[in-house]
Amino acid sequence: MRRRAGVTACLLVIPVLLPVLPVPAWSQTPAYEVVADTVPMPLTIVPGDAARGRLIVASRQTGLCLLCHTGPIPEERFQGSLAPDLAGAGSRWSAGQLRLRLVDARRLNPQSIMPAYFKVDGLSRVGAAWQGKPLLEAQQIEDVLAFLQTLKD
Repeated sequence: MRRRAGVTACLLVIPVLLPVLPVPAWSQTPAYEVVADTVPMPLTIVPGDAARGRLIVASRQTGLCLLCHTGPIPEERFQGSLAPDLAGAGSRWSAGQLRLRLVDARRLNPQSIMPAYFKVDGLSRVGAAWQGKPLLEAQQIEDVLAFLQTLKD
């Protein structure tokens, strides 16, 4: 009986001692399903955080949203005018509709200049460093979505 307990303890400790190799987040890009004009299911089990989403939208390094869009982020100067104003986005579109626009806007309008922030397959003119990688991670998409849903008329 004593030997069996020692083996069991060893089996429980070994996985803890093994080195954990980090897996790039982009290699874990979850699948999503498009239904009509929506991606109805969240990309993550963790709900989006509107405050983090606002930071992504305002960021000139991460989201780059304000390069083309104007939004209710008064502290950010030089907002774009090429795309729809983000003010009221939460009233104009459902969560699923917004999610599809973030994941792959060209699915709705093939002529759109908006990048596919989450889609990685079937894209053209993608730099070598970005091939197979989403521009935003699944949680970032859900965070931006949470922020956009707060933008009501």
